[in-house]
Amino acid sequence: MTDPLRWARYHWPRLMSGAGRNDSERFYNYSSLLVCGKKPPPTPKLAGRHRVVIARAQCFKEEYEKTCGTYMNNRIRTTKYTLLNFVPRNLFEQFHRAANLYFLFLVVLNWVPLVEAFQKEITMLPLVVVLTIIAIKDGLEDYRKYKIDKQINNLITKVYSRKDKKYIERCWKDVTVGDFIRLSCNEIIPADIVLLFSTDPDGICHIETSGLDGESNLKQREVVRGYSEQDSEVDPEKFSSRIECESPNNDLNRFRGFLEHPSKERIGLSKENLLLRGCTIRNTEAVVGIVVYAGHETKAMLNNSGPRYKRSKLERRANTDILWCVLLLISMCFAGALGHGIWLSSYEAVPFFNMPEPDGHNLSPALAGFYMFWTMIILLQVLIPISLYVSIEIVKLGQIYFIQSDIDFYNEKMDSTIQCRALNIAEDLGQIQYLFSDKTGTLTENKMVFRRCSIAGFDYCHEENAKRLESYQEISSEDEDLTDTPSGSLSNMTKLKAHSCRTVNNGPLKSKSLNHLSGSCFALGGEDGATDGSLSRQEAFSSPIETDVVPDTGLLAKFSQITPQLFTLPNETEQDLSAETLYIIDFFLALAICNTVVVSSPNQPRQRLRLSSLGRMPITSLEEIKNLFQKLSVRRASFPSLCSGKDPSSGGPNAFVSRLSLFNRSKLTPPTEEDASQLNDWAQGPSKTTCLKDQEKSEAAAGSASGSLDSPVGQTLASDLHYEAESPDEAALVYAARAYQCTLQSRTPDQVMVDLAALGPLTFQLLHILPFDSVRKRMSVVVRHPLSNKVVVYTKGADSVIMELLSLTSTDGETLEKQQKIIREKTQRHLDDYARKGLRTLCIAKKVMSDTEYAEWLKNHFLAETSIDNREQLLLESAMRLENKLTLLGATGIEDRLQEGVPEAIEALQKAGIKIWMLTGDKQETAVNIAYACKLLEQDDKIFILNTENKEACEMLMNKTLEELKKDVQSDPNVPSPGTHVPQLRAGLVITGKTLEFALQDSLQNQFLELTGLCQAVVCCRATPLQKSEVVKLVRNQLKVMTLAIGDGANDVSMIQVADIGIGISGQEGMQAVMASDFAVSQFRHLTKLLLVHGHWCYTRLSNMILYFFYKNVAYVNLLFWYQFFCGFSGTSMSDYWVLIFFNLLFTSVPPVIYGILEKDVSAETLMQLPELYKSGQKSEAYLPLTFWITLLDAFYQSLVCFFVPYYAYQGSDIDIFMFGNPLNTAALFIILLHLVIESKTLTWIHMLVIGGSISTYFFFALVFGAMCVTCNPPSNPYWIMEEHMMDPVFYLVCVITTCVALLPRFVYRVLQGSLFPSLILRAKHLDKLTLEERNEALKKWKEARRMTAVRSAPTDTKKLERRRNSGSPCDFSMTAASFCTKQRDSPVFKATLDINNASGMAMKMVPSSDHPSQNSTQT
Repeated sequence: MTDPLRWARYHWPRLMSGAGRNDSERFYNYSSLLVCGKKPPPTPKLAGRHRVVIARAQCFKEEYEKTCGTYMNNRIRTTKYTLLNFVPRNLFEQFHRAANLYFLFLVVLNWVPLVEAFQKEITMLPLVVVLTIIAIKDGLEDYRKYKIDKQINNLITKVYSRKDKKYIERCWKDVTVGDFIRLSCNEIIPADIVLLFSTDPDGICHIETSGLDGESNLKQREVVRGYSEQDSEVDPEKFSSRIECESPNNDLNRFRGFLEHPSKERIGLSKENLLLRGCTIRNTEAVVGIVVYAGHETKAMLNNSGPRYKRSKLERRANTDILWCVLLLISMCFAGALGHGIWLSSYEAVPFFNMPEPDGHNLSPALAGFYMFWTMIILLQVLIPISLYVSIEIVKLGQIYFIQSDIDFYNEKMDSTIQCRALNIAEDLGQIQYLFSDKTGTLTENKMVFRRCSIAGFDYCHEENAKRLESYQEISSEDEDLTDTPSGSLSNMTKLKAHSCRTVNNGPLKSKSLNHLSGSCFALGGEDGATDGSLSRQEAFSSPIETDVVPDTGLLAKFSQITPQLFTLPNETEQDLSAETLYIIDFFLALAICNTVVVSSPNQPRQRLRLSSLGRMPITSLEEIKNLFQKLSVRRASFPSLCSGKDPSSGGPNAFVSRLSLFNRSKLTPPTEEDASQLNDWAQGPSKTTCLKDQEKSEAAAGSASGSLDSPVGQTLASDLHYEAESPDEAALVYAARAYQCTLQSRTPDQVMVDLAALGPLTFQLLHILPFDSVRKRMSVVVRHPLSNKVVVYTKGADSVIMELLSLTSTDGETLEKQQKIIREKTQRHLDDYARKGLRTLCIAKKVMSDTEYAEWLKNHFLAETSIDNREQLLLESAMRLENKLTLLGATGIEDRLQEGVPEAIEALQKAGIKIWMLTGDKQETAVNIAYACKLLEQDDKIFILNTENKEACEMLMNKTLEELKKDVQSDPNVPSPGTHVPQLRAGLVITGKTLEFALQDSLQNQFLELTGLCQAVVCCRATPLQKSEVVKLVRNQLKVMTLAIGDGANDVSMIQVADIGIGISGQEGMQAVMASDFAVSQFRHLTKLLLVHGHWCYTRLSNMILYFFYKNVAYVNLLFWYQFFCGFSGTSMSDYWVLIFFNLLFTSVPPVIYGILEKDVSAETLMQLPELYKSGQKSEAYLPLTFWITLLDAFYQSLVCFFVPYYAYQGSDIDIFMFGNPLNTAALFIILLHLVIESKTLTWIHMLVIGGSISTYFFFALVFGAMCVTCNPPSNPYWIMEEHMMDPVFYLVCVITTCVALLPRFVYRVLQGSLFPSLILRAKHLDKLTLEERNEALKKWKEARRMTAVRSAPTDTKKLERRRNSGSPCDFSMTAASFCTKQRDSPVFKATLDINNASGMAMKMVPSSDHPSQNSTQT
């Protein structure tokens, strides 16, 4: 501790005075802290193993070979196989399937002479065909990956050559760890490199990370400390330092290590110094770095997990039924073995056909029966459908193809369609019971529009901006954007010029290549290359609806008071300056500074020239500043117009001089008597807004602010600036500040420049950025003010957090303390009002620190930043020590509009029986308001709000709520049991994050699930990402239901991965959610068709196809089994072995596949208009255990008919064994194919073509095989059998009678089902056969009938509700909500308050609500 303390004491005076510090130096230097003291510090310990990187130089050749020579090169190979290992490895992977192992066992078993049933080659054929088909599919897919790998590996980059003493072009695959790489603008980074040089004057490199996380906004990376001050490019020949860093890992947000010079001086490295493979250089002419990770050790490749694999519910059910088939097979084989033994025992002497063993002994009946068991296993093996797995894969690929080809999923604005990342769970889309949705970006557009703000207790409603938003219609056409964009917005022409640089990419890169090199599965670029893609790339969160903010007239009038003349008056007059003006200035400075927005200006490439240091040098006198301005010949206007669309520059010299007196006070001066009386008026009366209604005041304010604009030399117009924000909230606040002439001009690692109205450019020294995280729920920046030279902390965050961090006392006296208390109360009321209007709220605060306080915090923060072990926890504690005793400046209200079609989508999904939960981090009022707006909650719903601070209160509240809901359910016999589908009596539950923490504990989980099961919808507000995933996991595991989670941001990833199906929305917050999802859509409304139509189709098709496979295999195998009763259970077949093999493998395999891909039981239009049809999939009606056993019984019946009708028809004739088997095979083929026709709801020409083709193939094979196979299977041969039968009329008669008798029960059942007791699906199918007019009329009658059925119980519910309202019973604490609905302001609303202090502990009292509508809340 002594070394850092000594360093702080020595350097602090110099840091405060700024003496002896060049403009390019940082405020502090990590290396100075690390090397201070007599002894060099020990080597920092890295977690686990670490690596050492040495430059690839001749002088370090031996050391390089020992260290970097063992690391991987940059060649990538994402293929599984090579030419040598393809066959063995593919077979090894395929035999991981139990079914393939089973059939391999049968093949081996058939080679045993004692149990041989078929010819050895014939038994191998089915397994060989299946393995070959899958191997060909895997090989083609792997070859596609090989071509992409080859293209990526042969991309060109510039690598320093020690031999040529210059940078030469090399392929990516030849890059190794330790190489120096030089990259140009718009070039893709080939490996993970540490940044050592940038042409940017501040040592900055802008990168676009869309290849990694899909975010198109720019991010900054910094040159390693100590190298950014160099004016020349780093010389690889003189580089003798070594880098020690952590071993390769997949954490994109972490990089730990240090760079050690020969002098043992060490400089810490972080993720800000690392350029990741797959990112693109933007806005920077050239950069140089050294490779630390290459190839498969790069973070991008380590994050490339490939497609996701999940097992669907239907597949798990099919596996269970296959086990039943195995049990059935064993039973049949045991019966055959037992029958064979009994049959042999019936002979007194040894039968003549029983061949003795080579030693002359005869097998005993018991041993012969044992051998026959294994023979029967081989004979009846087809009972286990080997082709089922291959057929399922083909069907699923076909279903995915049609989903991706649906034009309704195409989003023209984003030029994107649905993405199916998980190929094997499409049928699960038709069985969803619970849907968990994020709010921001999922239900809303994630286009944050600045709507209102509260500053110093005054509410500014921005009515003009609201009118603009109401009448605004975004123009999608590019030409219309150029001409019709409102003034003040970033025009499309400017957007097209964004990030253009002098250099271009070395070569074109196709989309597939870019996907692959970045570890992503999505197309991120076009065929034209990276350069073209950059020119057409538009910044995120920069649509005109977000950027064009119309200032509030009242706030504009107050803002106009900030003039240069005001601050150049004598000091006595300064006391008359309103304290509110200081709040306004600080508020907008916080909006402009407290963020991580990257500012870019595309018109002028950034050169390595040092900027003027006006804002950083200490100001000594007014004359010195005037002389400086005269030297620079800067001419500025007095004060430009705040109302015009253009963003002017700052004022003249007086504007800069006026800053001296404005920020010369580190603390607010006590207000005058007039100000104090004004504050008293605030406390006495209700909250009032300062929206000016008087047109004269508005005109006067605008007129006083008007002026001309002359842009200074080298100054970029605000309209030419591009803001690259990491979140839409940040962008909205920066654009709002720009609307009030508080323009963020530039940002570097050292400083932030803000052009503030008439005060001119203010350059803030940027000391620290404490980024936002889900634990702190806030962000802070620490700056040194350019004029007061004070350390100021600006903080923004959630109101629930910021309010707890405000200072309760003030050192400036009781007046300021009272003033802050009033501001806090009024701001809280404004926040509640914003939330009721559905706005997202943020609080803005500041803190002025003394030099002593900052020095103490800086000392501890240095230790946290230089720590490697437990670094994150130490930084969190350091941030919490800084962010306290804050002064509240105000709050903001940002509108996030609902996406198009969200209310209709939620209404349809609820009608489909899906319970929808909204999980959001927003505050309660905002979440509930959005829930009402999107129809998740209805105005007639009973709303229960759980908001408690301890576990005991949570338990009591849930018990009481359960009692209330159970009364409603028990008194209404029409309400079904919870968990089946939505109850008639609608109820909604709202629970806060704190209460959710208690509800998720083991002791309260069952009560929580029971309570939510009785509710139509659940809203979880203030929920953390971890709580979201825990909620989904709890519902899925405890209720055993199918869950779907949908979100758009990184905070939704855990929830998406836990659910049975995860859906990501490719919105404005990057692609993290998409990359973790199973399916990706561009809008929430697409979920309706994905589930109600494609989900229903996929589930119904695959269910019926799997059942059909079981049916046809059992029906055909039973023919062999029935024959055993007439051949002494000898394992003999009445058909040729080739016919047996091809019957399931060829003749009847294609029709069910076509059925599984093209079957449509109901049209898409009907499924969309009748969402209740989806409930059949939720109940698994198409594939129930009873359905499976009925299918098997039907197969047994049809096999009996198919065997015994020909048996009695040919009884007493002289036909041989194969002549008897041929009618059986032919009748079985017709029965099985016509059975599929009966089950099909849609018969197209493709169906008929395939069925006809199967029949033709069978007869063609039988005729050709019978004509050519003379001695194929002696002593019985199929020679000329089919030819003879086709000339026999009895053959045709037998086939027709057998087919009709076998299919008659199923046909009669389907006819009676459709006529007497049709299901909803059959009734809906009938609607598709009507004309358009008749169909529309029938749909109206359908909906009206169902509505009347639902309304019949409504009067009873209403009477019960009114009775409870009038009685005022103590236990009735939740009434029908009229919350957040301006249409129902006159309806009676009550609040229920739980009195914990009451003796009974559960007494309830009814309290009338306030005048404005609010929800029924139950809070503790």
